[in-house]
Amino acid sequence: MGTYRLEDLKQYSDTLRTRDGEAINVRFVEPRDTEELQHYVRSLSTRSRYNRFFGAISELPKGLLNDFLQVGERDRFTVVVTRMVDGFEIIVAEARYALHAETSTLEFGLSVDDRWQGHGIATALMKNLECRAAALGAEHMFADTLRSNQTMISLARKSGFGLVNHPDDWKLVRFDKEIHRAPKDIPCASWRLAALSRQADSPSASA
Repeated sequence: MGTYRLEDLKQYSDTLRTRDGEAINVRFVEPRDTEELQHYVRSLSTRSRYNRFFGAISELPKGLLNDFLQVGERDRFTVVVTRMVDGFEIIVAEARYALHAETSTLEFGLSVDDRWQGHGIATALMKNLECRAAALGAEHMFADTLRSNQTMISLARKSGFGLVNHPDDWKLVRFDKEIHRAPKDIPCASWRLAALSRQADSPSASA
């Protein structure tokens, strides 16, 4: 874990906007989301599940589901993007990311409900992940995707990522982005505060 605290997960939630201006919420996953998260994965199309998990699954296996629900363990985090429908909060997208402190990099993966693709949710979520990466002190963020996943490759290019060959698997392509943000310049308010708190708690700040 980083030096900032996650006791109150709600303070690290953000309100994003779809392309049509509709408000959606991005927050850390909670134990109460277990069934809704599984429902979300089951509702994805076969292609979307394969693109996200690089394999043919119909739902999250128990071990992977447990990993998704462990926020902050070994610097790994899961967020869900939700909206209200008829008084119920439903998941319309998710992302999982991990900080590799030894290389100052943040690795991530994400998916969007097929019914909500094309609304700008993935673009907004990737911008939010950049805020989180900067707050954690990452200098680069990257993700891997299948070479056949042209939708994600196009999104990555539009979001300012450069594409490189994957070092271990020819079926995958990696996209990478360098992060140049001082804590005070991070555009997401909750994560700007987290970064400033982290900076204040660092040994160099008190030297």
